[in-house]
Amino acid sequence: MTVKLQPIGNNGHNGTRPHNGYGHTANGFTGNGNTTPATKAGPGEAPASYQAPERRYDRDFVVTEAYRRSLPDLQNGPASLIQGSVVSIQQVGIHNFRLPLRFAAAAGEALMLETSVTGTVSLEAHKKGINMSRIMRTFYEHSDELFTLNTLADILQSYRRDLDSLDAHLTLRFSYPLPKESLRSGLLGYQYYDVAMEARMDREGEVRTYLHLDFVYSSTCPCSYELSQHAIATRNVAAVPHSQRSVARVTVELDGPLSIEELRDLCLAALQTETQVLVKREDEQAFAELNAAYLKFVEDAVRLLHYELDGHPSIRDFKVVASHQESLHSHDAVSVIVKGIPGGLRAEVEPSTFATLIHR
Repeated sequence: MTVKLQPIGNNGHNGTRPHNGYGHTANGFTGNGNTTPATKAGPGEAPASYQAPERRYDRDFVVTEAYRRSLPDLQNGPASLIQGSVVSIQQVGIHNFRLPLRFAAAAGEALMLETSVTGTVSLEAHKKGINMSRIMRTFYEHSDELFTLNTLADILQSYRRDLDSLDAHLTLRFSYPLPKESLRSGLLGYQYYDVAMEARMDREGEVRTYLHLDFVYSSTCPCSYELSQHAIATRNVAAVPHSQRSVARVTVELDGPLSIEELRDLCLAALQTETQVLVKREDEQAFAELNAAYLKFVEDAVRLLHYELDGHPSIRDFKVVASHQESLHSHDAVSVIVKGIPGGLRAEVEPSTFATLIHR
């Protein structure tokens, strides 16, 4: 029998579209790999070979292992499926995947907190895609554990093994409650802190871990205070200095144990004027006195935090981004400070970062 060969295009396939081995052509399904074009139908007519699929959901259908193996798996397909440039991707994954996770509290009990997960891995140039569901499933596999930065480091190592990625990045964001006692009345409420745990693994397999905390405080302007005192002393005119809610985002790279509570305490020792939860009149008066005792510009705030963080045995590196959301001005006063170690955290920030420094 004589077989007439079809002309070969530049891509090494027949002159239409390349077949990808999954019952597809580059422009869509062809059933089970058959590349014979269907009979062209006239306007409003179905092709003679067309058979409408049943529009029903089979609740009794059971997936067998053989059926599972037959399912298309495009993200693990050959490099010929890649669209665009055949280059590596530095990070690809998921953002804002939410689930409840358990975290340790200072008293030793576990706190179940709603957590937002961002997980990304690198992708080599010859690979079509990653298994994103694997990033998600890993957290359910650890759901009975107390999540710590060490847990994140273990998960990154599993990504390196299971997803065959050379580097990976994980961030958990959650709101962490801590008891806050009023200044003089003794009332007890809960202060919520925006916290993030972060772990990064490089191509050599080294994992670096970071803890982020937003500390919300009141800042009273020293210059405004002096001007108010001058008006009272020289003209007997009542005047009050301007103060405002302010936020310091503190990032520490850890080289030892440091809890969220301990990081909060370092911030409180530096800035003193944390916002309150439950107050009576005596607490409001006390807070006014506290602000007068600890006046601060935004420059003072970051230097005070630098003083408390620098030299702590568990903190290898740190970065502070502060925003005083001025009541006098229509703009904010901002400042950034870092420890300044070689190869460490850098002072550059995206301008959009400052807009996220709010108390939610």
